[in-house]
Amino acid sequence: MKSEQITTRAHWATRIGFLLAAAGSAIGLGNIWKFPYITGVNGGGAFVLIYLVCIAAVGIPIFVAELFIGQRSQRNAVAAFDVVHRPGSPWRLVGLLGIVSAFLILSFYSVVGGWILDFLFKSIGNQFAGHSDQEIKGFLGSLFAAPLLQLFWHAVFMGITVGIVLKGLNAGIERWNRILMPSLFLLLLFLLIRVLFLPGFGQAIEFLFSWETSRLTAKGVLEAVGHSFFTLSLGMGAMITYGSYLQNREQLLRTALSVALLDTLIALVAGIVIFSIVFTFGLQPGAGPTLMFETLPVLFTKLSGSYLISIAFFLLVAFAALTSAISLLEVVVAYFVENRGVSRKNAALVLGLVIYALGVLSALSSNVLSGVKVTGLTFFDLFDKLTSSVFLPFGGMVISLFFGWVLGPSACTAVMGHGPKGKVLATGLLWTTRIIAPAGVLIMLINGLREW
Repeated sequence: MKSEQITTRAHWATRIGFLLAAAGSAIGLGNIWKFPYITGVNGGGAFVLIYLVCIAAVGIPIFVAELFIGQRSQRNAVAAFDVVHRPGSPWRLVGLLGIVSAFLILSFYSVVGGWILDFLFKSIGNQFAGHSDQEIKGFLGSLFAAPLLQLFWHAVFMGITVGIVLKGLNAGIERWNRILMPSLFLLLLFLLIRVLFLPGFGQAIEFLFSWETSRLTAKGVLEAVGHSFFTLSLGMGAMITYGSYLQNREQLLRTALSVALLDTLIALVAGIVIFSIVFTFGLQPGAGPTLMFETLPVLFTKLSGSYLISIAFFLLVAFAALTSAISLLEVVVAYFVENRGVSRKNAALVLGLVIYALGVLSALSSNVLSGVKVTGLTFFDLFDKLTSSVFLPFGGMVISLFFGWVLGPSACTAVMGHGPKGKVLATGLLWTTRIIAPAGVLIMLINGLREW
């Protein structure tokens, strides 16, 4: 394993700056519109326990592997393998797959980010007030049927993302994560305090934390494995890229545990907030865009202080989406800056424009191009399925195998330390990345392909 360093490379100014950026990458829409729901329907506390086991056995080991590859190489997601393995390493192909994944994901993620901005704008303009429940539920359908409006908000979201990334690591990514992430925490705290005395608060707690093993099925366990992987932004080169801006003194296990804890905590608190409101009005829990853009806006109007609650919620979701989008764009930009010699400003602007153009296909999937299908899927669903069912799990599995079998014991010892406790932990990390984590992701990959 080589130890070349790029001495002029930018680094995180502070540990908290990196921690917030890594947490920002991990904390995204899945924490808010998916995890709380799958927790409740799969047995509450029983599912959370299984999920934490999966985080320990699958998510954190691969997270550590990606951070280590980035930190040790001080290079982007492709060139990193040339440094930690050998020049022209065939393993660099997994880095290229990560860049393609980040590119594709951001193209449709930005479209969803545009939906959030549209509803945030509606909240600020108090446009939900004075409308019937049915009319509010129709706002999302109206947005889907308006191609120009979707393209406008897609452009705004992508423009904000590009504007932050082109400023560089410290003045852009780190600075804005230090603003956005604490703001996200404060907004969530405000919403938690607001729902604390709602009639549905106790029911939300019971839904999320009651111990009902009868509801935990084999499918639920697979969902726990899948979410433990996807929630930490693995397989797309994001953590390799962010890890490459770390100084070598940073303790990777501590960082991985901190991010995983924050990620899980935010998801559960978001679930308490959302389902306290849902159960207060006697509705059944749901997940996805319908919950966020149809059910909740209707329910907000029925609460006292609905104007502030609606703004706070969509700001919270917008910040979660934006911090994840920043990490996705940085994966692609870092590669072109380092491997292609493009200036950061030009790379961010040009790549942002190209990603926006690709995202047009997703934005038009619900209207102009709704009848155009590839393997029976719209462009939006195709990009989503291709990345989540194939590219990301395959990339994560290969990275785990590379870390465990190619970098091996020396890498695990470098992460865990040389003392007696470190040796035990290093052995655990070695065999987890060699066998357990790849097996878990492989099962997830096979299941995803079978469902597709």
